[in-house]
Amino acid sequence: MDRTSKIIRTSVVGVVVNVLLATFKAAVGAIAGSVAIIMDAVNNLSDVLSSLITIVGAKLSTKPADREHPFGHGRIEYFSAIIIAIIVLFAGATSFVESVKKIIEPTDPVYTKTTLIVVSVAIVVKILLGRFVKRSGEELKSDALIASGSDALFDAAITLSTLISAAIMLIWNISIDGYLGTAISCVILKAGFEMLASPVNELLGARISPELVSQLKQDVLNVEGVHGVFDIILHNYGPNVIIGSLHINVYDTMDAHQIHGLTRCISEMVYAKYGIILTIGVYAVSTGNNKRTELQTCVMQALAKHKEIVQVHGFYYFEKQNRVSVDIVPDISVKDEAALEAKLTSELKALLPAGMEITVIVDHNYSA
Repeated sequence: MDRTSKIIRTSVVGVVVNVLLATFKAAVGAIAGSVAIIMDAVNNLSDVLSSLITIVGAKLSTKPADREHPFGHGRIEYFSAIIIAIIVLFAGATSFVESVKKIIEPTDPVYTKTTLIVVSVAIVVKILLGRFVKRSGEELKSDALIASGSDALFDAAITLSTLISAAIMLIWNISIDGYLGTAISCVILKAGFEMLASPVNELLGARISPELVSQLKQDVLNVEGVHGVFDIILHNYGPNVIIGSLHINVYDTMDAHQIHGLTRCISEMVYAKYGIILTIGVYAVSTGNNKRTELQTCVMQALAKHKEIVQVHGFYYFEKQNRVSVDIVPDISVKDEAALEAKLTSELKALLPAGMEITVIVDHNYSA
C-alpha cells in the first residue's frame, strides 16, 4: 500500500470512529433527554471534517504534473494541514471565550450519571483515535494527519477537563470549570499555532533535513571520480517530490564523455535511493604542472587561512581574459559580505601576477 492509500485509510478510520461516537452520544442523549449530550454528538460530526479534509488533500496531491504545475500537486497536502490547524485554533478560541464567560459569570453545572459515563467513553475513544492518527501521520510524514490526530487529542483534553470539573464539583462542591477550560484552551491555541507553522514553513521553503543532506553528500562523494560536493540546493514540492541541484569536483583530465557518464550515474543513484530529481553541475580541479594548477594552489591556500570562510570551491582560470574566479561560503557570523568580498579581492590581487583580475563570488550554503 502506497503512502497516499495509507493516509486515506487512516482518515477513513477517523471518519468511522467519529460517526459511531456521534451516533452513540445522540442515542444516549435522546434516551436520557440530555441536550448537552446531543450537542456533543453534533460536535463529533464536525470532527469528521478534519478527516475528510485530509482525504481530499491526499487525493488531490496525487494529481499528475501539468503545464501549470510542472512539479505536480504535492503541496496541496500542506494546505490541508493549514485548514485543520485553523479548525483547531477556532476550537481553542471558542473554548477560551466560553471558559472566560464561566469565570466572569459562574454557573453551577449539573452532572448526571449518564453524562459522566458518556464523557468517560468519549475521552477514551478520542485519546485512542488521536494517538493512532497522529502516530500514522508521523510515520507517513503527513502534516495533515498529525494535525487531525492532534485535533482529536485536544477534543479529549477539553472533555477531560469537563470530567475533572465534574468530579471536583461532586466531591467538594467547587466549580473550576471556567479556570480549567481557560488553561486547556491556552494550551490548544499554542499547539494550534505550532501546527500551523509547520506546513506554512514548507510552503515558504523550509530547509531540508540536515541528516538527509549529509547522507546525500556522502553517497555522492563515494562515487568514483567525485572529489568534492558543493552547492546542494533542494526544493520540496510535496512529501514525495524533491527537486534540486549540486556541484561536484572532477579532475580536469576527464573528457566530456566521462563526465556525462559520471553525472548520469549520480543522478540515477540519487533518484533510486531518495526519489530526488537532481541536476548536477561540474567544477574542474586543475592537475599537473601548469599555470592553472599554480594559480589554483595560490588562491586556495590564501583563502584557507581565513577562519570566517567555511568553504572554497569553483576555482576557474580564464586564460583569454587573464582572470581567475572563485566561490566562497562565509560563516554565518559574517554580516557585511560586500566588505569581505572587497577585502579578499584586494588580498588575492596582490598575490596573483601583475595585471591579472580576480572575481570573488560570495556563495551561500542553502541546505546544511
